[in-house]
Amino acid sequence: MLVDALEQAYALPELLAVLGLARSSYFYHCARLLVADKYSVARSVIANIFELKHHCYGYRRTRAALGRQQVFISEKVVRRLMRQDGLAAATTRRRRYGSYRGEIGPAPENLINRDFRATAPNRKWLTDITEFQIPAGKVYMSPVIDCFAGLVVSSTIGTRPDAELVNIMLDAAISTMANSEERLVVHSDRGAHYRWPGWLSRMRDARLIRSMSRKGCSPDNAACECFFGRLKTELFYPRDWRATTIEQFIEVVDSYIRWYNAKRINVSLAPSARSNTERVSELQHKPVQKFSRTPGGSVLHRR
Repeated sequence: MLVDALEQAYALPELLAVLGLARSSYFYHCARLLVADKYSVARSVIANIFELKHHCYGYRRTRAALGRQQVFISEKVVRRLMRQDGLAAATTRRRRYGSYRGEIGPAPENLINRDFRATAPNRKWLTDITEFQIPAGKVYMSPVIDCFAGLVVSSTIGTRPDAELVNIMLDAAISTMANSEERLVVHSDRGAHYRWPGWLSRMRDARLIRSMSRKGCSPDNAACECFFGRLKTELFYPRDWRATTIEQFIEVVDSYIRWYNAKRINVSLAPSARSNTERVSELQHKPVQKFSRTPGGSVLHRR
């Protein structure tokens, strides 16, 4: 079309050279434009069917309707012709699955408000649940993260994300608290685990302050999400877990959390480049917490 438009002003060889178009290709397509559309009848029938069927037929039903009128062409051709003529049937928009069914109780305010800095241990705790899917099955982990140095205060690992998982975690975290006049804030998402009577009674008895993220807003708990990302990047994703049992996987995660707390260097604690536990121990003079197994064997927690 460009060559035909400029052919009166410029020589044909010059136009073809500038456009990088071969002479044979140019004359081939010129000849094609002169050939009648062999699907002209089919296009007319397809347009008529599409109009009579209230714009509801896609290419499959349109092809079936063409067959009833003794017009036999392939599905691919029908789909191409309908696309070229702008004949598209209305379709429903696919919605992403959402498990939200409304609030099950009043939610506290977002007291953390994305400020994950703390001047001392046991001022701000974060918690959430993450899932590990290995060939042997699904494993769930629920930690408590201290905002002061990123220390994993307590952690539970189990095969079901139930109330026991978070309750044991909270009991273990509360047992590490020192007497302090300042009340501690525990921040979580809006999950049902943090609204059940068992959780609420534990929070009330320990005089802990509840804080929750906004609905569907994971950045409100970004520091805890970053811990999950670091854990999975360093431990979970690089390894092949096909020959690993659930018990073996729990032991590996247990070992990683011990190393993370006691040995892993936290560059945010510069200039000394200390580990999380070393930084906290300077202020609390507490020994490193150890994991112990529950009688059921499927959950690990701190005492």
